Formats: sequence, C-alpha cells, structure tokens
Amino acid sequence: MKILDINKIISGDELHNLLLQKLNPLFQQQKQSDINFTITHNSNIVEISHPEIYEGVLFSIAIEGHELHITRSEHYTDDVNSLTLESILNTLFEELAGEGKVTLILEG
Repeated sequence: MKILDINKIISGDELHNLLLQKLNPLFQQQKQSDINFTITHNSNIVEISHPEIYEGVLFSIAIEGHELHITRSEHYTDDVNSLTLESILNTLFEELAGEGKVTLILEG
C-alpha cells in the first residue's frame, strides 16, 4: 500500500470524474494503445481494472480525508501497463492537489 497526502480534501466523485476524463486518453497517448480501463466508484473507493486482460482490480484508491490509500495488485507489479498507469496516476494526483503538494506518507 502507498499513502499519499494531497493536502486537500476531495470526494470520491471528484477523483472518479478526473480519472474518467483523463486516465484512458493519457494511457492511450503514452502507450499508443487502444486499451480502455474500467474505472468504478463506490463511496470513497475508486477502482481501476480491465477484466478482459487482468484478473481482479489493478488499483484501488481509498479516500481518507486528504489522504489517498492506494493498493496495487501484487500480481502485476512489474507489468508495463500497470507501471504506466501508476505513472499517470501520480501525475493526476499532482493535478488534483492543485497548488498544494503531494507528500508520500507510506510506501510498502
């Protein structure tokens, strides 16, 4: 799990909408691929998956106040698509933080 402090309180809807708008287009641009990930939202948890390619959820992001608790599937940690997604997510988290900064609290 990785915990990021984005120094701003956000809602699950806000994170979900940002990912819906930007995650797949950025991924397709970086990878020159037509893969579209499924982004679901339930209360304060947003999940990213692609059931046709990967078993289970690739990323689960729980919102805890101004912290994002990110769980990455242990089965795909070295997968190039998963690594690309993580890089894009980090960029989007910085965008979400706005003028605040993103601080890594825990990685493990």
